Amino acid sequence: MSEKKVVKKKKAPASESQSDGRVTTFDQRTITEFKEAFGLMDVDKDGIISADDVKNIFEMNGISIPDSQANSMVKEAGAALNFTVFLTLFGERLTGTDPEKTIIEAFENFDLKQEGSIPEEELLRVLKYKKGKPLDETEIQNMYKGNPPIANGKVDYKAFAHVISTGGDDKK
Repeated sequence: MSEKKVVKKKKAPASESQSDGRVTTFDQRTITEFKEAFGLMDVDKDGIISADDVKNIFEMNGISIPDSQANSMVKEAGAALNFTVFLTLFGERLTGTDPEKTIIEAFENFDLKQEGSIPEEELLRVLKYKKGKPLDETEIQNMYKGNPPIANGKVDYKAFAHVISTGGDDKK
């Protein structure tokens, strides 16, 4: 009977993503923030973000999504969406990310009618009550001094993302 040699592959630290040859390393503070975010998203606390968890997250934010959309989001992971996979996905997504594009994609989550704009009151609600560090009244007033692209109570979020990412400077 021949002996089988077990070769353990050395795992990359959870703070690295190597699926496309690029490596993204997160500092401990960032990993802790991702762990907190994962904990919030893992609604049933089973260590895996499921399609039901995704639906619950959206519902907690007043947004209803179809099962197919939740399933599609989870399938993007390509494996059970545990914390390591979650961190790896973020590493892949953040490597080479265009900040303006990222901001636009975030705003698109609030643009349910896909009009390219969101209600000004929705923007203010998100900025004032977001998790992390919400903006105070002074910061919001300063935002208005920058002359954000708001007309008729609607925010053109693509133009707003450009202002945020470039400071309004058209030279990139």
